[in-house]
Amino acid sequence: MVGQGNQRKGLKTRKQQRLLVLSAAVATLVGAVLLVLFALGGDSLSLFLQPSDVKAKQIAAGQHFRLGGLVEAGSFSKAEDGLTYHFTVTDCVATLPVQFKGLLPDLFREGQGVVTEGELNAEGVFVASTVLAKHDENYNPPGTLPKSADQCVHPGDAPYQALDQAPDTVTGR
Repeated sequence: MVGQGNQRKGLKTRKQQRLLVLSAAVATLVGAVLLVLFALGGDSLSLFLQPSDVKAKQIAAGQHFRLGGLVEAGSFSKAEDGLTYHFTVTDCVATLPVQFKGLLPDLFREGQGVVTEGELNAEGVFVASTVLAKHDENYNPPGTLPKSADQCVHPGDAPYQALDQAPDTVTGR
């Protein structure tokens, strides 16, 4: 009888051990889910902000975020150092000037969708650390097209219409 008392005090039964392990696993799982929800909560679920969103939310200088939209036609320029580029990103409601130092993707050009990552400086210029260009003629990142068809014409549309209506240089028709 003395042995049974010691066994109950010092050692736990298998049922109690399983319950302890299961409780610890559930607590760990709940903690991990809460951590992920906390990390993804709020505005960080948005993949990127458009220029009109940046102005509406009054993003502070130095806050890191992604900016997406179309590269405005006629806005692209290269600095004398050959690695610094200036262009404007638009969502056809608002525009935001962008500065990027580095190598641009091969598919980058005016009138195409772009997602940049960086922060606003004190002058209100978005200083990009990364520039991503769209990968396919048929792909437009969500939110990069005009919010209303009446607000602007996609810069890529005009050359295609002009080519369809222009006479063929070979046949002259």
